Amino acid sequence: MAAPCETCFICSGCNRLPNCVDWGSNGLIAFGAENSLALYKFHNNNAAGAIRNLLKGHKGKVHCVKWLQQNLKPAKAEDGLEIISGAADNEIIIWRIQNGIHQAQSHLQGHNGVVTAVDGVYIPSVDGSFPERPHTLLASASVDSTVKIWQRNEGEEAFQLLQSISFGNGFALDVALAIFPVSHVPILAIGGDDTRVHLYVLQGTEFIEVQTLRGHEDWIRGLEFAVDDCGDLLLASCSQDCFIRLWRITRDKPEESSSIKLKGNIFTVSYKDIEAKYVVTLESLLAGHEQWIYGVHWQPPIYSDNGDKHQPMCLLSASMDKTMIIWQLDVETGVWVDKVRVGEVGGNTLGLYGCQFAPDGKTILAHGYQGAFHVWSSSREDESLWEPAVTVSGHFQSVEDIVWDPEGSFLVSVSKDQTTRLFAPWRRDNKQATWHELARPQVHGYDMQCLAMIGRFKYVSGADEKVLRAFEAPVNFLNNFQQITKEEINKETLKLAGQTIPEGASVPALGLSNKAIYQGESGVASCDREITHPSDQYSDIFFEPVTLLTPPTEEHLLQNTLWPETQKLYGHGFEIFAIASHPAGTLIASACKQTEHANIMLWDTTTWRQVGELSAHSLTVTQLAFSHSGKFLLAVSRDRTWSLFEAVQKQEEKSHLYQKVACTDRKTGLHTRIIWSCSWAHNDQYFATSSRDKKVIIWGSHNDESQSSSCLGNYRAHSTPLDVGVSATAVDFAPVTCPVGSYVLAVGLEPGNILLYKWTPDSSQEWIKGSQILLGHTMTVKRLRWRPVKKNQEKGVNTGTIELASCSTDCSLYIHRIQLDQV
Repeated sequence: MAAPCETCFICSGCNRLPNCVDWGSNGLIAFGAENSLALYKFHNNNAAGAIRNLLKGHKGKVHCVKWLQQNLKPAKAEDGLEIISGAADNEIIIWRIQNGIHQAQSHLQGHNGVVTAVDGVYIPSVDGSFPERPHTLLASASVDSTVKIWQRNEGEEAFQLLQSISFGNGFALDVALAIFPVSHVPILAIGGDDTRVHLYVLQGTEFIEVQTLRGHEDWIRGLEFAVDDCGDLLLASCSQDCFIRLWRITRDKPEESSSIKLKGNIFTVSYKDIEAKYVVTLESLLAGHEQWIYGVHWQPPIYSDNGDKHQPMCLLSASMDKTMIIWQLDVETGVWVDKVRVGEVGGNTLGLYGCQFAPDGKTILAHGYQGAFHVWSSSREDESLWEPAVTVSGHFQSVEDIVWDPEGSFLVSVSKDQTTRLFAPWRRDNKQATWHELARPQVHGYDMQCLAMIGRFKYVSGADEKVLRAFEAPVNFLNNFQQITKEEINKETLKLAGQTIPEGASVPALGLSNKAIYQGESGVASCDREITHPSDQYSDIFFEPVTLLTPPTEEHLLQNTLWPETQKLYGHGFEIFAIASHPAGTLIASACKQTEHANIMLWDTTTWRQVGELSAHSLTVTQLAFSHSGKFLLAVSRDRTWSLFEAVQKQEEKSHLYQKVACTDRKTGLHTRIIWSCSWAHNDQYFATSSRDKKVIIWGSHNDESQSSSCLGNYRAHSTPLDVGVSATAVDFAPVTCPVGSYVLAVGLEPGNILLYKWTPDSSQEWIKGSQILLGHTMTVKRLRWRPVKKNQEKGVNTGTIELASCSTDCSLYIHRIQLDQV
């Protein structure tokens, strides 16, 4: 039997930090997603894959992630892998698979500041000799100016603090652990803001500094060890000086000529009563990037069927110049050359924070300033040809609002990352549909707060700028939407016969408005026109029409999927906070942040003029909701009250305006704190409110004329207050009823949980707790939206599957599939 609640889509952006992504040998990509640790499975057949889970455990933003091989011979490949994560809560968490799910195994507390880098290594015992007992070492760096070493012996669960290395007033920006191939003595490399690489070797029970490597001229951002074919250690270090240095650490052999060796490069390592001398030399200086280099990563060894390594060593680097370079050792000349260079030139984004090789070496990944992944895969026909690949994407700051289009074909979200994003299913022959970001209609300069659809391909958004902006889908998006989702769009909607809607949009330099681009315009300046000023050589238009059969890459999302802005609405004096649209799309209601006289403005979407203003609240209106018939408008507020407005016909104006018919006050209001959310039942007979006072209440009309003299009018509470234990920040009625006639209500909570309840309008007024969505958010749920059902199901009882979308301040967006008859 299918589970009553199943999460079928997760999206979240990657934290914009250098060390927060790692690609494990099991094929899973672990990355920091605000306070969570996301596990992403990438498929190399251009299917993009999906985020499998968001692991909860940290109370602060995740800053660093690393996969760790627990032992050499695990029972299963995934069972032998652990994840190390460090965060702004000053903690390190070790995650291990238990019963098929990654769970927090242990918490390491000892740092007094944000943990910014971690690394680990498993040290086996060879032939029962050194070391005497196999163990695991971890190294962690923090803004408290220390690097701490942790040890866990085999068979034990907990790590113990072994050593703390202080850097005084400096900071360690990255750490790397490895073991010498023969002796298995651990070596630790630390790079910091002093432009030097510090090498430490474990001698006895402590790490002793044995070498300081000079050469970089700016902060060292990345370090990583590898073992070459000769058995020597290679250390790659990258810096803000735009260079990569390769250091070779090899066993010193006295019988060989030492004329080119410097005395300072030699250090001694003791183990098993043996002293071995090692020498460090600069292997190569790699120059190719034009901006700070934030990450380096060695390609995992690739072996043939007979166990032979069949590929030269490769190093991947990522830079703020928006490029990745694969450096390969030329075996014949011994020179490192840039074999592959991928990335974008120009554009309106900053660069890349880190990079990773896939376990098979055929795919490379980088994460950047927009919280997005940039993925390239080698072509099957020509391995020297690398092509951009489809990947997951998501918001990298709090997701404030979401809304479905009227037919439920796609979902649109707005976020404090100043973007509006559109998600829809990618349908392919003989394959299950998967959800992806298909457009980024608005890339703004202000934090986004709310939005409302006013048609299938039109919406209005509000941000911290006191202005409402209206957008309409361009032709290029509509054509690509049809090809990717396999949904037919009415030709009348497309209006392809004329030039009534643009082909795309672009944001001019230093502008905030999406400028419409019509057919024939492009982003290339014409060579035929006269150039009278140097700026005439460059166009403000960056849009280029593209034909897409797969979801767009990050570069296309930023540049070629904007929607033209059709209108600006002025009138609010403060930041826009709430928007709602009439079901017919003819009217918009909006409200802004306010400390007194929090009025609601009504806008006609045909003339784009203000046609009314409603007054009922003294503090910010937190949410607005039109009834499904459009007859009523509901508002809830920070002043702990709700108000209800009913449409009245003005014959002389031939437009619908609203007048207040009911509200609550201190005597009649059952809520004692801010009311965060409200929702109408699908038949408009009831509406629900949820509040910081932990209560959810259902309201409706009644025929008791004795109570109509109060401010409630003909309305009253139809349910007993439901106490959910914590602040109820979001609420939404399911679009249909259960088979037994019960209403289903989804409630989002401040800690991130989502609960389902059933309520039947009978004399008992009791709530029945249904299923809890197990894969919930880690922070406050901002909005819940049920997906619209098919037209033929709207008036009937649905015993099938319906879907619920949710968003949160943890930067994530979910779509949950609910079996209504099993709630």
